[in-house]
Amino acid sequence: MDTLYEAFMATADKFAENDCLCVPPLKKRHYYPEGITFTYKGVKDRVQELISRYEAAGYGYGHRVGFLLENRPEYVMHLLALNSMGVSCVPINPDYRHDEMLYQMTHSEADLVVGIEARAEDLKAVAADCEHDLKVVADTAFDKALPVPTKPKKNGTPCRMSEATLLYTSGTTGRPKGCVLTNDYHLIAAYWYAELGGLIDIQEGAERLYNPLPLFHMNAAVVSLGCMLVTGGCMIIPDRFHPSSWWEEVSATRATIVHYLGVVPPMLLNQPFHPAEMAHSVRIGVGAGVEPELHGAFEERYGFPLIEVWGMTETGRILAVNEEPRMIDTRAFGRPIGDLEAKVVDENDQEVARGTAGELLIRCKGDNPRKGFFNGYLKNEEATAEAWKGDWFHTGDTVTMDETDMIFFVDRKKNIIRRSGENIAAAEVEALLQSHSAVAQVAVISAPDDLREEEVMACIVLMDGQEPTEALARELFDFTFERLAYFKPPGWMLFVDSLPTTGTQKIQKTQIFPAGTDPRDSDGIFDFRALKKKNR
Repeated sequence: MDTLYEAFMATADKFAENDCLCVPPLKKRHYYPEGITFTYKGVKDRVQELISRYEAAGYGYGHRVGFLLENRPEYVMHLLALNSMGVSCVPINPDYRHDEMLYQMTHSEADLVVGIEARAEDLKAVAADCEHDLKVVADTAFDKALPVPTKPKKNGTPCRMSEATLLYTSGTTGRPKGCVLTNDYHLIAAYWYAELGGLIDIQEGAERLYNPLPLFHMNAAVVSLGCMLVTGGCMIIPDRFHPSSWWEEVSATRATIVHYLGVVPPMLLNQPFHPAEMAHSVRIGVGAGVEPELHGAFEERYGFPLIEVWGMTETGRILAVNEEPRMIDTRAFGRPIGDLEAKVVDENDQEVARGTAGELLIRCKGDNPRKGFFNGYLKNEEATAEAWKGDWFHTGDTVTMDETDMIFFVDRKKNIIRRSGENIAAAEVEALLQSHSAVAQVAVISAPDDLREEEVMACIVLMDGQEPTEALARELFDFTFERLAYFKPPGWMLFVDSLPTTGTQKIQKTQIFPAGTDPRDSDGIFDFRALKKKNR
């Protein structure tokens, strides 16, 4: 198979009547409230219709199309249709504000963006401010009013190394970086998951995988989706994670596998007993970040193992603790297997002794260490080269490795705040706050959060003449909330007299608070966590 589309078509021929895509019933959802299921034949037929429409309008090899389709089956159908033509898909986080979408569409040079009708005006506003001619079409008008692209398609035929998707991932430079992902990346990731074996024993034509994570992340859009599409399984796509209706959805859709992030287990354990939690068909949970003290309690209550894995958009393939003993009282996340190799190094990239904390480096064995990884950061060769220094991919994660090659998560080296599964670049929030006329200096750091793992905290030095009032703090919060996705603004804000700096005036974030201090206990801190709501 050279493309994801070809792999899907082979599966669709073999498992035509199998369920392919499923939306759980949820009365409060504004689309498919009763739920809906599409067979492989049904998806194939719709994909062919979409191909005809795209081709008739003039789209083809070398174009890029943005998606603002939320977590809907239509995302997958458009993805497959465009993949058949050599068009790259650029998913947009539906929580992004105008400036964030404008950056992504401008940087990617997308030719078209397809969005849900409710966001059509937002997308038109983005197109109006875009540096190039960006076409916009609502999904409801797609079959009748698909605009013609301004740029002609390029000469070429979709192949293994064609760009399939462009996923944007947070980085330490402030702006998200576009990861170029090829068909090779998609297929290697799909078959890797399908063939992991051990406790992750994927049964061909039999699995139903429930993944509440967003389709603009590689977990759902690449690993999970790809695995189901190449094995004849069903991808269950809820709109998002709903703790109160989780077990009803999982039970109603007959899920055999569920995916999770660290925030999911504690929120489910905090729910009162529901009969559906005893009536599910789940064999395994696959995810990352479950707290060791909750791991055993979750498995005892719900009756299936949570298998910890590790992966990044840049790596495609995942590591997994898919064999016993799983060491659930630790943060173990797997050993390098197959053609993957890993090592743990110090700040000079020298390998450290087993059991010593250092940065995780990973690569493919053989002549091509980058095989199966992302194809580079779009328009950022310097960042790509830095990430692949010495022909090892530098993950930015601090880990330890034991004598058996088991790897244990310690912390993130990068300046990234991880809140409820979302990676937030501190530099992006800092840059926005710094642009406010009241702010002289700012340092954005992570504060511990009992529910969401980490929360964004801004430590701000004000300009002369500004008073550190609650009203000003609220003004700064609203300033960020209006311009960033709801999860990025500071949940905590603290005005400080000064920030520690190096001799070259770089802020020393580790010196802002004494070791062992909880920054949330600071006098005069403002708590805006309750205002960080999706639809405030």
